[in-house]
Amino acid sequence: MRLGAQRRAQLKLGALALGVPEPFQPASLLMPFSIFGLSPALLRAVGLKSYLAPTPIQLAAIPAAIAGHDVLGSAQTGSGKTVAFALPLLQKLMQSTPEKPRRLRALILVPTRELAAQVGGEIYSLAQHLPQVLKIVTVFGGVSINPQMMNLRGGADIVVATPGRLLDLVTHNALQLGDVSVLVLDEADRLLDLGFSAELDRLLALLPSARQSLFFSATFPAGVLDLAEKLLRDPVRIEVPAEPQTVPDIVQRAIEVDPGRRTQLLRHLIQENHWKRVLVFVATKHAAEIVAEKLRKARINAEPFHGELSQGKRSQVLADFKASRLKVVVATDVASRGLDIAQLPVVVNYDLPRSALDYVHRIGRTGRAGESGVAVSFISADGEGHFRLIEKHQGQNVAREHIVGFEPTPLPPHDEQSGSDDAAPVNNGGVKGLRPSKKDKLRAAAAQAARAQA
Repeated sequence: MRLGAQRRAQLKLGALALGVPEPFQPASLLMPFSIFGLSPALLRAVGLKSYLAPTPIQLAAIPAAIAGHDVLGSAQTGSGKTVAFALPLLQKLMQSTPEKPRRLRALILVPTRELAAQVGGEIYSLAQHLPQVLKIVTVFGGVSINPQMMNLRGGADIVVATPGRLLDLVTHNALQLGDVSVLVLDEADRLLDLGFSAELDRLLALLPSARQSLFFSATFPAGVLDLAEKLLRDPVRIEVPAEPQTVPDIVQRAIEVDPGRRTQLLRHLIQENHWKRVLVFVATKHAAEIVAEKLRKARINAEPFHGELSQGKRSQVLADFKASRLKVVVATDVASRGLDIAQLPVVVNYDLPRSALDYVHRIGRTGRAGESGVAVSFISADGEGHFRLIEKHQGQNVAREHIVGFEPTPLPPHDEQSGSDDAAPVNNGGVKGLRPSKKDKLRAAAAQAARAQA
């Protein structure tokens, strides 16, 4: 792949892809979906879903994908990326002759079970009115593999999968990847963040080299660009900036508190503010279990949500939360993308995320679809430096607050004249790229030992 080639030129809001002269006008004022040359059946499906006009990512990606180009596309969550690759994919499959048994022709890889179900459901609904019946199968872990293997008997046209379960199915000879003509990586940055790099390498080695590849990601970190460099052929690169008018109405709060009093403060805020539903983010699965248990003991209806729960349990927790039968969900970052919970009023960062980008995705669970929301972050003394980096990434400052009765313990003064380093060190909070290296840790340990012997 030559990212410096002519086709790499960034397409701003699809204007170049469609030959629309600048200044580019809002999509809703320009054109309907019929400008893409989609089949009448697909246009009918789009109309039934009340999609009145293409979004910016759809304007740019759909023509490129229909033309057969590889695509490297970046747009924020909720921007319509699924439709941007689903329509060209379905258009392509309609133009080929069906075979029996069915050969897997399109593979869509996603990072989480919830996103797999969401993407699979969207594609299924768009394919309902096609003259050719397509078999669309969604597979993911956390549930028994046997029903999925049974569902794959006779083959499938499209498979939406998480990498781990897909490898299991390949190992069980439930499907073959040698005939895949279109590969889609959705939320590619998240796939790498969640540690799927080894699984992706194994799966990609099983795919034919002659295929079309579509990569969609909220960001283009180094890992995504490296993967694209290896796998994409002269791609159209698309970057759609967030439109100012679509920025959600989220009030951000930063409350300083000692780590040991965070659960008490959380309980106080829920009761004092009469929050009906709260999504709380923590760093680990263990923390999700512990915090949820402590809230239940305080008679607050709470459940944990993390990757080790069965899919049945995760689905039940989400269903109860969406129906307001559950007040608090304590989740790891598995819930920071792919979840669309209508009218969620509050998100709490009990633990700060590892990266500034994850912070954006977390707080983006509230303030959706024109609603307002509140995002609260608990800031401890060793997390202050981390939160400053998050603020810098956002280009704004969030005022620090103290809640009466939960004021943080003052730090001991730092003796600059003596050069003492006895004060608590600044913790970068695990921000990617800023965590201490092994050498840094060894140097710090040696310095501490030397001070102890002095």
